[in-house]
Amino acid sequence: MTLGNQAPDFELISDEGTPVKLSDMRGKKVVLFFYPKADTPGCTTQACGFRDNWPLIDAAGAAVLGISPDSPEKLAKWRAKQAFPYNLLSDPEHEVAELYGVWGEKKMYGRSYMGIIRSHFVIDEDGRFADMQVKISPKKSIEKAVKFLGK
Repeated sequence: MTLGNQAPDFELISDEGTPVKLSDMRGKKVVLFFYPKADTPGCTTQACGFRDNWPLIDAAGAAVLGISPDSPEKLAKWRAKQAFPYNLLSDPEHEVAELYGVWGEKKMYGRSYMGIIRSHFVIDEDGRFADMQVKISPKKSIEKAVKFLGK
């Protein structure tokens, strides 16, 4: 994946139980963020950061989509609890995470396991990669995405 290349299209089920297709969002920028697990501290920091910066994101003509392996039901619960103004998408088989290169080996407490590598992508109105931040902290993810949209 390279800046300027077409972002891989996908269709996932949202927290509302409806299919969301990336290509249906052409004509507006999309901040696509990948996070390991709903309702955990780092993921809540990242997701709430996008919520709290929603006026700036919206003013930039962008949409936000969050992707994790969680079930649509778990995502719906978390979205309601935190009042996110954007959809969360369920990727239980991590197919989209793999497509975007953000499913990989992680280490915690000396053990290795496979999981989502926290990241975000800004996709332009034509469906091309405008910015990519892989393996980023929750706070930096918000900071960099909002700054990029503000250009």
